[in-house]
Amino acid sequence: MTDYRTALVYIMVLASAADSDMTDSELQTIGEIVKFLPVFKGYNPDDLPKDANACAELLGGEDGFEEVISQAAKALPEKLHETAYALALEVVAADGFASQEELRLLEILRHTLNVERLVAAAIERGTRARYTSV
Repeated sequence: MTDYRTALVYIMVLASAADSDMTDSELQTIGEIVKFLPVFKGYNPDDLPKDANACAELLGGEDGFEEVISQAAKALPEKLHETAYALALEVVAADGFASQEELRLLEILRHTLNVERLVAAAIERGTRARYTSV
């Protein structure tokens, strides 16, 4: 994988699959993100199922988790590391609950992508604010 948009899709699929339960709300969130965020300009949303399946296949292989993170990190320019972390958070927040597996994934992503702790906290707070309801 060399395309940064595909890498972002892999990060979101990884976030959805982290707890072994890819919910409809998580998948819908991924689809909406791909269609509307400027970072996906030039990405064909029709490629999403193909890319998601390729990611799932890679995850199913030996050391799949590490391989997905490694490939995605290599394909992402440094200026998109915080974006990747934010997109993973959006997917985790989509179903209203963050499992221990998802929280662990976010921690691994933060370290792998060198997202500073204060920056990560700000991104996390913004996500929490967007998903809070009465």
